[in-house]
Amino acid sequence: MRQFLKYTLASLTGSILFFLLMGFLLTLGAMGLVGVLIAGVSRDSDTPTVEKDTVLVYDLSTLIPDSPEALDPGAVVLGGQPPSSLTLRQAVLALEQAATDDRITALYLKGSGAGVGLGLASQMEIREALEVFRATDKPIVAYDISWTEREYALASVADTVYLNPFGEIEMNGLYAETMFQAEALDKLGVGVQVTRVGRYKSAVEPLIRDTMSLEEREQTQRLLGEVWQTLLASTAAPRGVSVQQLQTIADTQGFLFGDEATTANLADEIAYEDEVIAALREITGEADAGNGDHGNALDFRQISLARYAKTVEDPLISRCSSNQVALVYAEGPIVDGGSSGSFTRSGVIAANALAGQLRQLRQDDDVKAVVLRVNSPGGSATASEVILREMQLVQEAGKPVVVSMGNVAASGGYWIASQADAILAQPTSITGSIGVYGIFLNLEDLGTKVGINWEGVKTAELADIFSSTRPKTEAELAILQRAVDTIYDSFLDRVAVGRNLALPAVAELAQGRVWSGQAALDLGLVDELGGVNHALSTAAELADLGEDWRLREYPELGEWQWFLRSFFSTEAARATAYDPLTAQVLQFVDETQLIRSLNDPRGIYALMPYRLMVR
Repeated sequence: MRQFLKYTLASLTGSILFFLLMGFLLTLGAMGLVGVLIAGVSRDSDTPTVEKDTVLVYDLSTLIPDSPEALDPGAVVLGGQPPSSLTLRQAVLALEQAATDDRITALYLKGSGAGVGLGLASQMEIREALEVFRATDKPIVAYDISWTEREYALASVADTVYLNPFGEIEMNGLYAETMFQAEALDKLGVGVQVTRVGRYKSAVEPLIRDTMSLEEREQTQRLLGEVWQTLLASTAAPRGVSVQQLQTIADTQGFLFGDEATTANLADEIAYEDEVIAALREITGEADAGNGDHGNALDFRQISLARYAKTVEDPLISRCSSNQVALVYAEGPIVDGGSSGSFTRSGVIAANALAGQLRQLRQDDDVKAVVLRVNSPGGSATASEVILREMQLVQEAGKPVVVSMGNVAASGGYWIASQADAILAQPTSITGSIGVYGIFLNLEDLGTKVGINWEGVKTAELADIFSSTRPKTEAELAILQRAVDTIYDSFLDRVAVGRNLALPAVAELAQGRVWSGQAALDLGLVDELGGVNHALSTAAELADLGEDWRLREYPELGEWQWFLRSFFSTEAARATAYDPLTAQVLQFVDETQLIRSLNDPRGIYALMPYRLMVR
């Protein structure tokens, strides 16, 4: 009887679970069907209306990625931030369209204290679009309580820069620091052994040193200096001040408060936000619409950049032509694996997935040229070669390949770019880092400290060469170093051939050294300075298409993703300001996640030595 009850209960439980699962799947399928319908309707009908005499508002903290991000609903449900609905090309197009739109009467650059929601190279493209708007007779108004250097580099384009009476303009230069962990790892009992090529390939230094090497200090100082000079030059020109004046402020004052900012000609007026809004209401003709109601007077006729972008048609996509120029986005660290079905995964460049996408474009007769937008610090050397090979096959098929460098296209990111028919970068793009390294952890001492011991058997002397439970022998390190040397030599060869440079010259400028886009242009590592649109024009020109072509972007989001984005996405995600301690912790988490994503089968990487965060 007891057995009967046990099996009956088990059968009943299984049936209940089965029907619950089937119900969930049917519900999910129904949601998917409804979602596709809703998404199709919403993408066509959810177009905002723009009234006459409207101010376009660009919140500078708006997160603006290169491409539409695939949404992970599980991450959102668990508290993750939904992706932004605004991409870089959409933002640029919107700003340029607003310049000639009779309904848009002014542009409001709104600072928020959270910083700028895009990288340095992307910021250059946005700034160029702001200058297009500035060339019209429409006013640009900028306001913040406290301006950071990067925010102010955009705000300096404004006709009127407002500063809160209790605020300041930060102008104290750039600073970069590295957390060295060698002593801490030693105390924990974690051994670290490395193989590397390149005096400046410093990605491993935080794990094996307690201080910054001379080479690392030299390259970081140069890179920061070049970025700083670019920011100074772009800030000084529209304000009618010299670069030296700004440098003097950075060296002696650091922050300009109140009248100091107006005296230095960096601010035009000191005002509270309600006073700025009153000025905007004058522009929209609403100055007397409040009828004495101070509450209504705190608003004005406006539309956000993200909503306005929905009203703007991309002329390159809407063209009538059978010829395509494919714009392929490659963002994140480069990792092994993936498939064409998983290419929409955000955050990493899966080698097989990107190679599969390039293969499809090579075999598509309508595709006449490819622009690869690279925004990557590198990663697996093997994966980088897989991607490069597929790009070479695209070229052999008679289709030119142009690389547009984003905020960073370094190490493995430069590997996949090296043999393009043309490479374009912004002055503040981070590139180069032509070097290779392998890193091997040894947990033997840690295991001893906590009472863990490892034993194993093997069929050959080198079978356990990749074991992390003991240190590598000198002979094993020599073998691994030879592998790193071989890959480094291959890296140099690909750069020399792709950039038409002599091998000794490449060897001299390589060494793992990081360069700015401007320096890379001078060295011959890139061909031109410019953004995505310039790269598209270059690709069309190389393919002899004239104006007979249209743009198509890849990877393409499926209907299910469009539904999820319309359901979960906010109008535009925004950057978040953190206190210094939280920022340090989050940066450490980001670095840990980056390390976890690296999966080269030989443990050999072409990865940039650091993430440059300009503050």
